[in-house]
Amino acid sequence: MTAKKGFADRLKSYQERIETALDRWLPPARIVPTRLHEAMRYSTLGGGKRLRPLLVYATGEVLGIDADRLDGPAVAIELIHSYSLIHDDLPAMDNDDLRRGKPSCHRAFDEATAILAGDALQALAFQVLAQDSQMHTDPAVRTQMIGRLAEAAGSGGMAGGQAIDLESVGKKLELVELENMHIHKTGALIRASVMLACLSQNPQDSAQRDSLDRFAKRIGLAFQIHDDILDEESETAVLGKPAGADRALNKPTYPSILGMTESKQRAQELTQGAIEALLPLGESAEPLLWLAEHITQRNT
Repeated sequence: MTAKKGFADRLKSYQERIETALDRWLPPARIVPTRLHEAMRYSTLGGGKRLRPLLVYATGEVLGIDADRLDGPAVAIELIHSYSLIHDDLPAMDNDDLRRGKPSCHRAFDEATAILAGDALQALAFQVLAQDSQMHTDPAVRTQMIGRLAEAAGSGGMAGGQAIDLESVGKKLELVELENMHIHKTGALIRASVMLACLSQNPQDSAQRDSLDRFAKRIGLAFQIHDDILDEESETAVLGKPAGADRALNKPTYPSILGMTESKQRAQELTQGAIEALLPLGESAEPLLWLAEHITQRNT
């Protein structure tokens, strides 16, 4: 099943939409504390693939949800992602000096400001879900969204995956252990992107939701494998972050465990499985089919 290019035609408009929505929610840099607000805006605006918001909007298209109702979830997801990148780059974590082609937050500002910027972005994400008036969501569903994002960001999700990642440096993991780490570290937030859009559907269709959840779980792992491959095969100028960083830190990756050929095969298998999960949705799945191909063919 091959994706049409309809969503590709709308990609730029969605990227502009999320940029506008993020700018609207982020505190202006002129407001005290100005340095903190500058750091929050520096780390969030004007860069990145915006994959997670795109998954929110694409899932919304599949389910026939107006984009206005999805801006809040898309912003919340991207704020959590931006906070995680700031903290991942810190000296206590990956100690990276470059992010999205420019100095990482703690290099552009200072370490304390970077920590606070990440903290503030995380808090703002939940404020958006709690207060965004365009979502037109039942209070009980809004609470479900907040809970879903909290779970994806916490010790049972992204933060837990990062903890496992740090504990795994210098160790040789089994494949099942590596996949468990990335199901938490990367996959949880990708899965939440799709599920927040599903929660915006009224009434909710459980069969559609289950198909979309299967898609999200598989494409999340495919994304991470492709990231590991790019870390080995791409260049810093293209990636916008240091190439070969995982190898330099002696981190377990798919290529280090499976080899490059088998890693690429595993990514293809997962992508095909993600596409097959969408088959019950028929032609309406086109936006996510296109994104699935885009995720595993990108060069950054």
